[in-house]
Amino acid sequence: MAQLLEREEYVEQAYFYRTLNERMQQGMSTQELLFSIRQELLSTSRLPLALDFMRTELKHTGGFGTAMAHMSHYFTTFQTFVITEAERQEGRFDFRIALEILEREAKYRAEGASRQGIFFYQFETLCRNRLGYDAGLGAMAGDPIYDEHWSEWILTVRKQVGLVDFADMIYVRSEHYKKKDPDMNKAVLFGEKEGRIAEANRRKDPVFLFSALARHLGYPGVPRPKPPGEVENAIPKLLRAVERLETRIKLLEEELRGGINIAKFFAKDSSQKKP
Repeated sequence: MAQLLEREEYVEQAYFYRTLNERMQQGMSTQELLFSIRQELLSTSRLPLALDFMRTELKHTGGFGTAMAHMSHYFTTFQTFVITEAERQEGRFDFRIALEILEREAKYRAEGASRQGIFFYQFETLCRNRLGYDAGLGAMAGDPIYDEHWSEWILTVRKQVGLVDFADMIYVRSEHYKKKDPDMNKAVLFGEKEGRIAEANRRKDPVFLFSALARHLGYPGVPRPKPPGEVENAIPKLLRAVERLETRIKLLEEELRGGINIAKFFAKDSSQKKP
């Protein structure tokens, strides 16, 4: 099982995810990229050893997910889950988005993440990218940043998500709710601030809840697929314009040769008999 790492490990992880994401478009093989990035990492960290194992595992499986699963003492179950989902052939989760998610999480941990912030970041990742709640929350529960009370509650959320308002689930486990109900016999997981935000967003769109939590807790924004912009749409438009130009050029060439044969533009009537 993964353990909480030193700050330098998370700094190096964030650098690794970001650099791998940036260099994937250079035409190098994944093994070459891992070897290249390995030379840049601190030798005092454990990440270079992890990359060595990844390179060996890639030769047999061709993916990162299985290698990370075998290194459960270093990579968290949530990190492994995100990469595994991105590597699914039938899925639509972009691998580069997955790397960006892990980069921001590692950077947040290096800066001193709170349990509440990590939970909301991970849960919002599941929501924004339409990843499975059952497997996703199960992977979150195994993260070493959570104690047994947190892990138990996350597994409860897995059973109730979609049935109980998410804001209510936060509100009733907050310090804000305990002040109203001193006889509350469950462990308090959220502070006064989170409880007030949850109460203010009950029966509302969860987007408003996540937006308010991110503003006040300071956890990083969750990456998500970007809608196609003008650059992405320019290539199909260009291809259609080229096709129209080619058709016009062919018509001009036929006219120069002696006229355009318009008969080929009419559909042949197979029912007509030859005289």
